[in-house]
Amino acid sequence: MKIIDAKVIVTCPGRNFVTIKITTDQGLYGIGDATLNGRELAVASYLQDHLIPCLIGRDASRIEDIWQFFYRGAYWRRGPVGMTAIAAIDVALWDIKAKAANMPLYQLLGGRSRDGVMVYGHANGRDIAETVSEVGRYIDMGYKAIRAQTGVPGLASTYGVSGDKMYYEPADGNLPTENLWSTSKYLNSVPKLFETLRETYGFDHQLLHDTHHRLTPIEAAQLGKSLEPYKLFWLEDAVPAELQEGFRLFRQHTTTPIAVGEVFSSIHDCQQLISEQLIDYIRTTIVHGGGITHLRRIAHLAELYHVRTGFHGATDLSPVTMGAALHFDTWVPNFGIQEYMRHTPETDAVFPHDYHFDNGYLKIGETPGHGVDIDEAKAAKYPYQRAYLPVNRLEDGTMFNW
Repeated sequence: MKIIDAKVIVTCPGRNFVTIKITTDQGLYGIGDATLNGRELAVASYLQDHLIPCLIGRDASRIEDIWQFFYRGAYWRRGPVGMTAIAAIDVALWDIKAKAANMPLYQLLGGRSRDGVMVYGHANGRDIAETVSEVGRYIDMGYKAIRAQTGVPGLASTYGVSGDKMYYEPADGNLPTENLWSTSKYLNSVPKLFETLRETYGFDHQLLHDTHHRLTPIEAAQLGKSLEPYKLFWLEDAVPAELQEGFRLFRQHTTTPIAVGEVFSSIHDCQQLISEQLIDYIRTTIVHGGGITHLRRIAHLAELYHVRTGFHGATDLSPVTMGAALHFDTWVPNFGIQEYMRHTPETDAVFPHDYHFDNGYLKIGETPGHGVDIDEAKAAKYPYQRAYLPVNRLEDGTMFNW
């Protein structure tokens, strides 16, 4: 199967998405997601100007060789832009290979390990009362696991809280919005949220929480310890992960399960975290982690150390990534959970797909490939719109982690 064409499609049906479409001389095509929130055009350019010229004429079935060519051949390895571009090509090639075999993608990975993929939704509110109500709404929709985020008293805004309760999109401005942050106010409020949630709904549903890389290891340990009575499924991204050994102090002081990895682009970003059993869930996503080819390596390493998957699944990943992730989730033996933020109806129309929600699980269809397509005519109706993620400052004006 010779690659005869590859093109980049940028569209904005409510938020920006970058997609690559690769076509072969046998009439088969595959698509891959190349979206990097707030830096979309950097990946689009990397694909168009540097990778696509090297794709034309290659054998589409040689997925591993093409992956190695782009990873090793660049010399400047890793990083979110490069690994997102490689991931997009990789997923498109897996899509083609599965279509050529006339099989759904999970069959090529090894077949089903489960019938459905448990997902968690995002409940948020301006205060504890509103968040508790939103959690109840997700329970009523059939979710078995819910992430709960709430506004922090004394702060005008915080991560994970928005007016739109179903289609949260943090990239909100033509230039970055500047928010204020206080760790002490946050640490005082979060345990009260989960105390109220357990008093209201008991322990039949899994609860999760995202700190978004804002604590030091000892602060994360304090939070994890205070949340132990409420038995969270996980505490996510409590500590910035550039210093992997920083998780040792965090781990030593709490039994609350730890999840991290959505910003990782390589197995080298999490090797120590996994091999020292400093985390319980690895959240690296297919689109930013080098595609299916590379994420399989991460999952196999994690399995050796009792670490389960819990892939990132926010709305800034297109349905192409969600479809590919669900096939991976359906196969991978050490599956934990899958994040699921619903896309808008406009996005779903641009990216028709065969997965569906069913009583707390996402279930994939039997369409050959990863089951997601792109409607180019509809995509063309939504031109790119520049949008940035917010930034954080401490109350004294110091730049901080968002």
